[in-house]
Amino acid sequence: MSDEEHQFESKADAGASKTYPQQAGTIRKGGHIVIKNRACKVVEVSTSKTGKHGHAKCHFVAIDIFNGKKLEDIVPSSHNCDVPHVSRTDYQLIDISEDGFVSLLTENGNTKDDLKLPTDDALLTQIKDGFAEGKDLVVSVMSAMGEEQICALKDIGPK
Repeated sequence: MSDEEHQFESKADAGASKTYPQQAGTIRKGGHIVIKNRACKVVEVSTSKTGKHGHAKCHFVAIDIFNGKKLEDIVPSSHNCDVPHVSRTDYQLIDISEDGFVSLLTENGNTKDDLKLPTDDALLTQIKDGFAEGKDLVVSVMSAMGEEQICALKDIGPK
């Protein structure tokens, strides 16, 4: 055996996976699932009975949580599906730059400048109008599988 010390680089996410396995038969409407490498919210689940040779199948209809596209998948109910770790974090809006990026204030007082304005027109106008009026705005950022997007807005009153 060698007496050398091994150095390991530490990662901020402690090597946590972007997804976790869950049996297809236990995923319900309103839950999340990965279809075609995209994080999706399940809007419909139907389960077929077992056939002559085999497994009951789950038919998932889901909507991509970032771009709103409808995706479908059929998986045997006894098999595992990938389920994304989805988290929502609230940040206070500090500034909107001309190139469409927002500057957000994190819990610990740092700024987060790597997020673009949302593509949803209704939310986009709410954010721009509220910011122009000088309101204190808090945006909810949804993140899953290394992607982040502003998904909601709260008005916490005038500055």
